Amino acid sequence: MTGTDLPTAPARVAAVVLNYRTPELVIDCLETLAPEIDPQRDCIVVVDNQSGDDSAGAIRNAVESAGWKSVQVVESPRNGGFAAGNNYGIAAVDAQAYLLLNSDTLIRPGAVETLWRALQARTDVGLVSPRLEWPDGAPQISTFRFHSPFSELVAGSGTGAVRSLLERWDVPIPVREEAFSPEWTSFAAVMIRAEVLRVAGPLDDGFFMYFEDVDYCRRARRAGWRVWHEPEARVVHLRGGTSSVKAATAARRRRPDYYYASRRRYFRNAYGAAGPVLANLCWTLGRVVSWLRETLGSKPPHTVDRELQDNWTG
Repeated sequence: MTGTDLPTAPARVAAVVLNYRTPELVIDCLETLAPEIDPQRDCIVVVDNQSGDDSAGAIRNAVESAGWKSVQVVESPRNGGFAAGNNYGIAAVDAQAYLLLNSDTLIRPGAVETLWRALQARTDVGLVSPRLEWPDGAPQISTFRFHSPFSELVAGSGTGAVRSLLERWDVPIPVREEAFSPEWTSFAAVMIRAEVLRVAGPLDDGFFMYFEDVDYCRRARRAGWRVWHEPEARVVHLRGGTSSVKAATAARRRRPDYYYASRRRYFRNAYGAAGPVLANLCWTLGRVVSWLRETLGSKPPHTVDRELQDNWTG
């Protein structure tokens, strides 16, 4: 560890920043986060997810040089992925709420306090997320409807007519300027009430990366908690800084195996043993639609490399 000892009494907010070989991003994040943290009530835990390089040392040096007394650096004995790393950080300190942050985030002034006030104002809200945006302030879609077999039909089709017909099941929710309660929200930046973690349990570390956020929001909602989105709180998300999956998807390259393993686990958790098969059947049906459209219209495929195969075998 570095900095002062972790609080023995419950903190108000404990921010957890996960690092895996991204020390420069973490340091940039801390430069914007530290001024938003009240060191008398709050703390920051940086979890090095067994990077296997000099990440932890570089972050410690930056923390000591900057004099960030509220920041602790802890090292996980294994790289169990996003959920496991965050669980490790959450377990390191007792707090009323935990602010989970990707290393590729930058905190706009007032964001932490705005999230905290939103959580306190609504006793039935268990998780609250900020507006995610690009450095120039342009918003990113960060609130969603649950993934379902119908949403897989939409995704497989890549077709506007199918998306319009099944709009109520389409996963992305267009950006809204007002606060509202989505079904789930991105965990690139989210504040979770400690009681939710006690009732619904920790994040499912059976997910290495991807789908752990939608899975956890589903569990929290089943336990009686609402998910809330507060766009007055703003966080820059340098999307893709912690994972190459989005870049691979945009370039239509093959996604890594862990993405499909997480997808399968989500549908099994949400819909039972038959869930992955039902999701795959619907996606494949949608893919038939898009294949016909591409063939007749001489259009390039909208899917990534080997997506049909990996959906079924992942």
